[in-house]
Order: sequence, then structure tokens, then C-alpha cells
Amino acid sequence: MRSGRKGARLGQHFLTGAWAARSLAQAVNVRPNETILEIGPGKGALTKELLATGAHVIAIEKDRALVEKLSQTFAQEISEGRLRLVEDDVRNFEPGSSKLEARSYVLAANIPYYITGEIIRQFLETTAQPRAMALLVQKEVAERIVARDHKESILSLSVKAYGSPKIVAKVSRGNFSPPPSVDSAILLITNISKESFGDVAEDGFFKVVKTGFASKRKFLANNLAVVFGKDETLRALTACNLSSKVRAEDVPLEKWRGIARELS
Repeated sequence: MRSGRKGARLGQHFLTGAWAARSLAQAVNVRPNETILEIGPGKGALTKELLATGAHVIAIEKDRALVEKLSQTFAQEISEGRLRLVEDDVRNFEPGSSKLEARSYVLAANIPYYITGEIIRQFLETTAQPRAMALLVQKEVAERIVARDHKESILSLSVKAYGSPKIVAKVSRGNFSPPPSVDSAILLITNISKESFGDVAEDGFFKVVKTGFASKRKFLANNLAVVFGKDETLRALTACNLSSKVRAEDVPLEKWRGIARELS
């Protein structure tokens, strides 16, 4: 896992645990003729396991020194057309530029903690969504996304609105060099689609969710009333069989969809 420090070769935490790389590669369950898009290959521990699946791999790495090292390590795979290295920041990457269409590829990544949310949003919101995503992220973030404590958040709802997240395995800090200060987990997101929004616009859904979480100390009704008005808010909550005293973190995804539909 890369750290958020500036400097391409400073503060990076490279994956060394072969079992973890293998588990992540297997988690995406690559299908025939699918491409694997890898973010931040680093020194190639995960890249090696991804190539072992037999899939074509596109690896995006912004560190030029690492790209040069990877070019040497995987010279044969590159010459055979099994691996393509892209020197760029993934945040500038457009799936269409590599002829990746919706659900024609899977995403596998050991991404920096500080851009985890940004990367997840980027690939869930794009029109060319991957079929599945397997990400090595901070353990606490993974647990928040799957709402292990049954408490929802903007992040958990943002992921669940597009797909089905689950934790595949915990990865201790000892599987990285140098070891980070926290443990990680392999987060798998499957069933990725925009179809679940139905007749509710994406932007409308997220406007309601973000408004609902505006103040954690307040009841959901009070937060929504600021933007949608008290009467409309109470009508929407009643239609969804929700109490005016419910808090945003206790409302499941389906109820949020219902609220958004009522307030649209």
C-alpha cells in the first residue's frame, strides 16, 4: 500500500506477501477474454499473480523509475502482448482510451490509502464500469464500506448503490515493506451496475444521502428538512415507513432509494 507522502519513491509500502497478492488476484475471478486493469503495480508482486491467471493485464504506474523496473522484470510478458504498462496517474485514466468497455474488464489494485475513496468513486461512476473490483485498502475503511457495525455512511452507501462489497481477507501490516502503521484488507465489489438506481437519478440520490448525513448529531428528518422542507421530508419518511427520529446511519440502502424517489 502506497502512503500519501509526496515524492514518488518516498513512504511507499510495497506488497511482499505472496499469499495476499494471490488472494487478491483470485478474488476478481477473471473470465475468458477479460482484461485486468491494475492500479499501482509497484514492484510487481500483484502483477505477477494477475498474469498467472492468463488474462491480459494493463498496469498503470505513475512512478517512472518503477515503470522502468517493471519493464525489465516483465520484458517477456510485455513482448508477448500479455502486459501493457501505462505511465500515468490513474486519476487521469479513461477506460475508453484503452478500449475498455463497461463490464469487459476487472479492476485489481493496491492503492494508496489517501486516494481510496477517490479511486472507488472514479470507477463506480464512470460509464465504462468494471465488472468487479478487488482492492487492497485500509482495514478500517473496508469495514466501514461493508458496514460491519451495521452503521451506514456516505462511503458505504456510495459503494452499495453500485455494487455488492465484501471483505475477502485481512492483510496484516507485516505483508508490506516497509510495514505501514495499520492493517489492510482485500475488499471485493461485485455486481457492479447503474441499473439499481432505476427511476432515481444518480445525482438526486447522492444529493439526498449527502444532505441526510450533513450533521451526525441531528435526526435524518432535521437534516433533510434544511434542503427539502419539513413537510416534504416528513411525507417522504412516512411513505418509506421511517420514524422522524431515525438517524442517517441507521437507514439501509433500499430506504435511501425510497426517500430519494419521494423527494425527486
